[in-house]
Amino acid sequence: MFAVEAYAAVRRFVFVEGNSQREAAKVFGLSRDTIAKMCRFSLPPGYTRTKPVAKPKLGPLLPVIDRILAEDRIAPVKQRHTAKRIFERLRDEHGYGGGYTVVKDYVRQCRARGRETFVPLVHPPGHAQVDFGEAVGVIGGVRQKVHFFCMDLPQSDACFVKAYPAETTEAFLDGHVSACAFFGAVPCSILYDNTKIAVAKICGDGKRERTQAFTGLVSYYLFTDRFGRPGKGNDKGKIEGLVKHARTHFMVSIPHAASYDDFNAELERRCRARQEERAGRHSQTIGERLVGDLATMRPVPSGTFEPCETRAARVSSTALVRYRTNDYSVPTRYGFQDVVVKGFVDQVVILCGSEEIARHPRCYGEAMFVADPLHYLALIETKPGALDQAAALQGWDLPEVFQHLRHLLAARMGNKGKREFIQVLRLLEAIPMEVVTFAVNEASHIGAIGFDAIKQIALARIERRPARLDLAAYPHLPKMEVKTTRAADYATLLPELAA
Repeated sequence: MFAVEAYAAVRRFVFVEGNSQREAAKVFGLSRDTIAKMCRFSLPPGYTRTKPVAKPKLGPLLPVIDRILAEDRIAPVKQRHTAKRIFERLRDEHGYGGGYTVVKDYVRQCRARGRETFVPLVHPPGHAQVDFGEAVGVIGGVRQKVHFFCMDLPQSDACFVKAYPAETTEAFLDGHVSACAFFGAVPCSILYDNTKIAVAKICGDGKRERTQAFTGLVSYYLFTDRFGRPGKGNDKGKIEGLVKHARTHFMVSIPHAASYDDFNAELERRCRARQEERAGRHSQTIGERLVGDLATMRPVPSGTFEPCETRAARVSSTALVRYRTNDYSVPTRYGFQDVVVKGFVDQVVILCGSEEIARHPRCYGEAMFVADPLHYLALIETKPGALDQAAALQGWDLPEVFQHLRHLLAARMGNKGKREFIQVLRLLEAIPMEVVTFAVNEASHIGAIGFDAIKQIALARIERRPARLDLAAYPHLPKMEVKTTRAADYATLLPELAA
């Protein structure tokens, strides 16, 4: 191949100096075809094929490869053919005698032609994208799967990330509430995938039927909801990138935290620290570009929005309400009543009418029994024989002094002592544990072992006054006689006078 300088000399000789190509061939000692090519091209064009390379062995089998690749488009990703597997099938099933390289090159070309290309997008300020991701973390000493909510503002690349035990409706709603509080504003629009938490049904014309919970969220914050095409993650590439970034930067190595609250506090700190960084080829920091997003976003509405899932339920004969496979207790007087269950991320609230009748920590296990012992004490008082076998009371962490009190009551009152002990436990329905514990201790110390005495001591402590105990109601207690002191009584203290 001739150097660029040779091309320049020939072209100058012909086009600038006005000589013919015949004369150039004589002067430069080149063929007339070479001179003609140098006049057509300013640089050496390189070798170009005039027809495709012949594939005498593979050519007849190209339709077979095309069919295999077409079938792979609808096969599971992990069960698609590699180039080597296609080569093995051609060799074993069709008697192919050629090499592997030519098969690999053809497969690579076919797959390159079939790959999707994308249109560069512009992201105006004030808009957001939302998605969930998964990672592994150690929370409270337990290794578990962590589901984290992500909101990304594509114009500035500002982000918000919050972790949850599960990807549920209440986590989805709480993520929006927390994100809007973090940014101090509401995005103009939010782009989602077609999660079932938000989309109940995709209609034939591309419209979506929203779930009731998601409709309530949109009605409160008044943002425009948008959805990507089903199965097309590239429609929301920014949030897909944020999910990957959060996993690799915020959760590597595997995070350890005492609780989800501690873990989320650390994630929020990392999100704020990221605003000091620069993303992509931007000269401004994320925080500086965030100003443009916040200028176009709407203020957070006044009032409160409850990020919870609401379900109707009915109390069972054992005063239990089922929510997401777990049973939660209510006071026994609400048996067989219709109730409303509000499932939050960290707690479950049960309402009967407009009255809140129970509140429990949220349980993410399956077929679990979550009970408050106080809910069953009124019924156990009428059935004292169930005291030791009541499931709700098993594992109840009472101070040791309560067990000591029960032994004293049983020793002094027999079977009636059990009912008396249940009455003492019922004081916990209205009086704080520490006050009742103090009263039990004080009553044991002065020997006033009984419900009435403990109640009076507890009330006196609450009212900050001395307790007034009437022992006439306790005939089983030993009688005490208090005499007036005489001067002669002191003589017993002096041994010599007594002698």
